[in-house]
Amino acid sequence: MGARRWLDAAVISGLLQALLFHLATSQSFIGVNYGTIADNLPPPASTANLLKSTSIGKVRLYEPQPDLVAALAGSNISILLGVPNGDVPNLASSPAAASAWAAANIPTTVPVSAISVGNELLNSGDPTLAPQLLPAMQNLLAALPAGSTTKISTVHSMAVLSSSDPPSSGAFHADLAGSLDPVLDFLKQNGAPFMINPYPYFAYASDTRPETLAFCLFQPNPGRVDAGSGLTYTNMFDAQLDAIRAALDAKGYSGVDIVIAETGWPYKGDADEGGATVDNARAYNGNLVAHLKSQVGTPRTPGKSVDTYLFALYDEDLKGGPESERSFGLYRTDLTANYDIGLAAAPGTAAPATVTPVTNTPQPSRGMTPTGYCVTAAGVPGTTQGQQVPQTSSCYIPAGAVSRRADAAVRRLVWLGVLLCLVTLVRK
Repeated sequence: MGARRWLDAAVISGLLQALLFHLATSQSFIGVNYGTIADNLPPPASTANLLKSTSIGKVRLYEPQPDLVAALAGSNISILLGVPNGDVPNLASSPAAASAWAAANIPTTVPVSAISVGNELLNSGDPTLAPQLLPAMQNLLAALPAGSTTKISTVHSMAVLSSSDPPSSGAFHADLAGSLDPVLDFLKQNGAPFMINPYPYFAYASDTRPETLAFCLFQPNPGRVDAGSGLTYTNMFDAQLDAIRAALDAKGYSGVDIVIAETGWPYKGDADEGGATVDNARAYNGNLVAHLKSQVGTPRTPGKSVDTYLFALYDEDLKGGPESERSFGLYRTDLTANYDIGLAAAPGTAAPATVTPVTNTPQPSRGMTPTGYCVTAAGVPGTTQGQQVPQTSSCYIPAGAVSRRADAAVRRLVWLGVLLCLVTLVRK
């Protein structure tokens, strides 16, 4: 009898540890981008200590950063390692070239969750790169050590979508099929995720009505029903994510997971960038973090949060373009926060930001009429003559009912209740 009690207790203890492990790791989907187009970044060791002081569990590197990787050793922070677009032709040239790159650049002291071969390569404006993408990915996969769990993928911009209005009609540009479809097959065959960079900020920039801002910032709004699916959307992040999901499902890739490789909101901009404010940046990023931690998922995929990399850890002061391009940093280079979004590692639950939306006067000829769910403005891919296709789009404006979501927290409480019941039985 004593042996049975011991066995029952051991089983329950194992189940409890599994539950606690799930709870401990369920928030590891929040990551951050580490951009380096700057001349004032802190030393790698200081950046590593900053990351260790937060709940951030993943870091995306756009290119190998051996000093930062060395400083992160033993931290349990995983790396999404980037292959610069300029290195793709070399990796595609031969398996030997890919093996040499892997040996020189894939770290062994920190976990590497995935390697992104190129960033927004299919919309880079360089038509010579697209045919080399799949061979580079294949060669790099073959170069991984035996037994490696690192996934090989590539990151796309929202411009790969030809339609997202409503989310259930999400579709990829037919012009990209020759390059994109083989990559999707590769992801499916190797269990790798589809990575993409959605930015609700750019959608708001093209439609500056107050109701659009509330929708983009996860703030209270009536919601709107997708007539195609009957699902209700109350924020743009979910609408964009489900449009991507619909595009993948329509091509038969329902088993391919999605990773949000970049998303963020600038806290400062030029005079004509009214949405780029500290309040709005705090609201978007803070509410996004709370949304991910809640694990409510999206209307199309409830009860599941996707790995999401916030853009960015620091400002990049050497970037060109408008002021907003240099103002996405969550932290200043003196290691203090630009604003608080609940990333501190101390125990506690981040509360959603409740910032009053900034009211801006709609600009003439735009922002006056609802135009759908963040429909990408790019017309024909690869025609920008070296310039990246802009990710401008039009928001799905909310006006409807309550969102249909599964409450993952309830399921965890049920599990806990079951375990407590088992403990009670063992004691009898």
